[in-house]
Amino acid sequence: MDLRVYFEKIREAEREMTSDFVTVVSNATSDGGKAGVMTEVTRSVAARMIVEQSARAASPEETEEYRLQAGREREAAEVLAQAGRLQFAVVSAADPRSAKAAPKPAKA
Repeated sequence: MDLRVYFEKIREAEREMTSDFVTVVSNATSDGGKAGVMTEVTRSVAARMIVEQSARAASPEETEEYRLQAGREREAAEVLAQAGRLQFAVVSAADPRSAKAAPKPAKA
């Protein structure tokens, strides 16, 4: 392939894309590429992948489903990270700071 034609196709594909980040779906390739893997990439990377036929642009429905799934995975990761950050302190009764916070016994 002529390099001028190749890069012109990439520039043309990039001009057709409206957003800065594009969701693409991979195609099976002879070098071991797995078909059906969705990812979000920059416009220039997406254009190159589409021209090289290693991926195709995802449909709006596929993009929406991908973003919902990514959001669920991000929330699950945040919950796990917060669980790892849980902190507690053991305070003895002799600690003067605990006397202020502890309720005083009622007088009869």
